[in-house]
Amino acid sequence: MQKISTTRTNGRKIFKGQLTIGLDLGDRSSSYCVLDEAGKILLEQKLPTTQETMKQIFGRMARCRIAMETGTHSPWVSRLLTALGHEVIVAHAQNVRLIVKSRRKDDRIDARTLARLARIDPELLSPVRHRSAQAQLHLTEIRARAGLVSARTALINAARGLVKSYGERLRKCGSFQVSREIGSGLSTELREALQPLLREVESLNERIQEYDRRIEKMAKERYPEVALLKQVKGVGDVIATTYVLRIEDPHRFRKSRDAGCFVGLQPGRRNSGESEPQMHISKQGDEYLRTLLVQGAHYILGPFGEDSDLRRWGQKLAERGGKNAKKRAVVAVARKLAVLLHRLWVSGEVYEPLRNSHKAMSAAA
Repeated sequence: MQKISTTRTNGRKIFKGQLTIGLDLGDRSSSYCVLDEAGKILLEQKLPTTQETMKQIFGRMARCRIAMETGTHSPWVSRLLTALGHEVIVAHAQNVRLIVKSRRKDDRIDARTLARLARIDPELLSPVRHRSAQAQLHLTEIRARAGLVSARTALINAARGLVKSYGERLRKCGSFQVSREIGSGLSTELREALQPLLREVESLNERIQEYDRRIEKMAKERYPEVALLKQVKGVGDVIATTYVLRIEDPHRFRKSRDAGCFVGLQPGRRNSGESEPQMHISKQGDEYLRTLLVQGAHYILGPFGEDSDLRRWGQKLAERGGKNAKKRAVVAVARKLAVLLHRLWVSGEVYEPLRNSHKAMSAAA
């Protein structure tokens, strides 16, 4: 066992040996706690959350285990510390109950808790794996597009609400069709009042279309597997590319069914003894990817969805009736869609929409 020692350079301690560090990341400053092999606290300090400071402090240390929570800064910090040669554990922030449910919560105590949990058993932190820098950059384009879509939706809803308060209505149309011409049927005064707002919606439509072209080009040039996923009608460039970027390595799952759990579309569990209560979906994982899969499920079950095993299965669920039957069917189809996309990605098979139905017919014949 390597003995822990410290040296002093320019008035600062540089630790060597088997160390465990808990790092509580903040927007401006972060706190860290250094433990030795016996769990004794060697140092507790604050540092600016900048690349230069991180390199200066942790670059001088021998390889050690560093634990942090998921957050805004955790992707780049984890990549930087890994490049410095450290073992980095990124804890799922919502699953570390000793921190989330703590009544004595501050940065110093959180850093200490992270260090102690990482020293005992890293699995207690429910570790997650951040995507690569390139995937993060490409996903930023998709998230930027989502921000524009959200802004467009808010402006359109505002316009429709303002018009209704005067006893008039804007005609129904898709979001991409909203323009200044949509107000042609309004009174002159109201039309003039809404011109700047509708002009802004037109501008957002142009920017969104620009992102659509960039995402389509990115998918063709960088991610050929997207074409496999787009075989499913209702899955376009945005859904398929986001799915590929978020998962990155399809072999991280032992079986395709785990993909549905990864995006938080499986029911939660709280079984105890003979009690097995029915619970809502866990909603863990990437919220935006889960939203996109639900949108794809809406298309598959909607009037323009093609006939397929997935559509027929979802329709049977919806026909069972009961409260929120259609909503439950959409969520179930979204989960099945996540599993199907993973299977197509791993196997590279040609998608057959009615494969199971044809097998059943052949068996009956």
